[in-house]
Amino acid sequence: MVRVTTTDRRTLLRLSTGLVLTTGCATSGAVTHPTRSRAPATPSPAPGPRRLPGLPAQLTHGPRTRPRVALTFHGNGDPATARALLGEAERSGARLTVLAVGTWLDDHPELARRILDGGHDLGNHTLHHLGVNDMSEADARAEITGCAERLRRLTGSIGSWFRPSRAARASPLVERLARETGYPHVLSYDVDSLDFTSPGAPAVTRTVLREVRAGSVVSLHFGYADTVAALPAVLEELDRRGLAAVTTTELFS
Repeated sequence: MVRVTTTDRRTLLRLSTGLVLTTGCATSGAVTHPTRSRAPATPSPAPGPRRLPGLPAQLTHGPRTRPRVALTFHGNGDPATARALLGEAERSGARLTVLAVGTWLDDHPELARRILDGGHDLGNHTLHHLGVNDMSEADARAEITGCAERLRRLTGSIGSWFRPSRAARASPLVERLARETGYPHVLSYDVDSLDFTSPGAPAVTRTVLREVRAGSVVSLHFGYADTVAALPAVLEELDRRGLAAVTTTELFS
């Protein structure tokens, strides 16, 4: 049998008291150890472009056999209208595609992650939103790569899609430059809402609903009050017709 002396008991008492002070709540005289802070999670890189075998280099619409449409927005203008449109779409369960202007991302970098966190597609609409088809090769390349670089810096990828600025379709030169930058397809559209002419919300609604059908890619814009006002009626009628508003990636999936 091992005898425990008085000295041993005092030693054990001091050790047990020290354990209580260091592992329990902080008290006067207690020795505390700093906890290691957890580094904030790094957002996953945004989806990048993907090649769609069997489809042309320039896409104007998706499959006509499925009840889906893509509402695509030129990303520019007042950020308040962008947030209003994103919020309205999300309340209705709709997902959008935003083709962002590079300088707009410079001014409002937080919107890139806001768009992606809402489940929407994000793509490239050139750096300055000028007539890219009319530029020299060097200038056009700079417009495409300049926006791609901003998207990569903000999201980890160059974005899902490229759409030329100031044109529904890309010239052969711009198509080639987009492909060399990493975009296998140029995203065009088959329904032009003409919302940028500020015709009034009812006119925007009528134009879209008159022309839209299964597989349509609709061109709309951030920055216009008419578009914000028209979107609820557009989404309601699309739902009544059984047409789901999905991202362009989903449309071509």
